[in-house]
Amino acid sequence: MARLSLLIAIGLVVFLLFDFIFLPVRITGPSMQPTYENGQINFINCLAYLRSEPQRGDVVGIRFSGNHAMYVKRIVGLPGETLQFSHGRVLINGKELDEPYLKLADKHWQSPPKLLGPEEFYVVGDNRSMPIQDHTKGAAERNRIIGKILLRGES
Repeated sequence: MARLSLLIAIGLVVFLLFDFIFLPVRITGPSMQPTYENGQINFINCLAYLRSEPQRGDVVGIRFSGNHAMYVKRIVGLPGETLQFSHGRVLINGKELDEPYLKLADKHWQSPPKLLGPEEFYVVGDNRSMPIQDHTKGAAERNRIIGKILLRGES
């Protein structure tokens, strides 16, 4: 009986860890390459932002719509900033953002300036060699950010 109780307790702890704290996510598609590869499995630390807010450069799990579609994207814009794409580069308040993780940028990435709201973060994938229309990106409310990716990808 003690073994059964121990197995149930271990099962419960594992369930809680991997359903509520360390949420597994599979990278699907090339939008985060070369940092994270298609098919790679990682974990989202759902407790990462309990005591602090997401920061620029963080790779996060985010829900753009519904509860079943989770994306892995990098935060490039913070609340209150003006963000735009110019010749493949991100401009924050008119100044080019240093993005050491970015390997190639499609010079056709262009967008008008967008002022982020007080609870909005701008997220985008690292693979900017893809056409802009092939990316899921944009301003996302803070409550849609689930947590921070636990393990670093290859860069």
